[in-house]
Amino acid sequence: MNALVGTAAPGEFGGDVSHLNLHKTFCIPHGGGGPGVGPVCVVADLVPFLPGHATGGVAGTGAVSAAPLGNAAVLPISWMYCRMMGAAGLQHATEAAILAANYISARLRDFYPTLYASANGHVAHECILDLRPLKETCGVMAEDVAKRLMDYGFHAPTLSFPVVNTLMVEPTESETLAELDRFINAMIAIRGEIAKVESGVWPQDNNPLKHAPHTSASLLGADWDRPYSRELAAFPVATLKDVKYWPTIGRVDNVYGDRNLSCSCIPVSDYAND
Repeated sequence: MNALVGTAAPGEFGGDVSHLNLHKTFCIPHGGGGPGVGPVCVVADLVPFLPGHATGGVAGTGAVSAAPLGNAAVLPISWMYCRMMGAAGLQHATEAAILAANYISARLRDFYPTLYASANGHVAHECILDLRPLKETCGVMAEDVAKRLMDYGFHAPTLSFPVVNTLMVEPTESETLAELDRFINAMIAIRGEIAKVESGVWPQDNNPLKHAPHTSASLLGADWDRPYSRELAAFPVATLKDVKYWPTIGRVDNVYGDRNLSCSCIPVSDYAND
């Protein structure tokens, strides 16, 4: 809905069912996958099949939530957001989100292709940066770029969704032009680092992307056996010397962790002894 509010009417799209999830677009945090709350609208033919609550309902189908109105405490937040923004403000937010995504896509076009752009090269409120070709040219994966972005002071955009080995950037209407430019400059600088791996200046398994993120402990250690400087690791762009976020932990082997599970609970023998 971040690309639709005030500019389109979902009820006229022809769908039989529409769920308006309130997260993100309507001021509800997206953490934890939701909360999945908001109106579910259906065409007249489906009204007899709507679920109800234990106290009643359209057809007494039964409850789908323990509370009659679901997570009702969330709803006043979205209501107040809409009231304070007003119709014009909500439409402006949509237009700003679309403009921001297209700005990022256009600025990065020569460095990272955008998937699913329209025939004229435009996108909606997000742009999917295609990093898949880098696996063949230099072994760099989208995860490596995501980790390296931490050194530049960014939490990475959505990784490998909806397309594996891509970054989906959703700037929304909230970011200033200066912040958009800061992100774009970081992505361009990272592409320059990737080029050095492609040209053989840095080995595919020993470069700033594969070792990212760089913690202060790793940079201050006595040994440094990497083909790039500590300064490049920590301050790849000059502005980071003024404002720097220091990652607290380095890279973990995600694949190893997925394949070698360990239980953090107490052993069963301890229960037996009780």
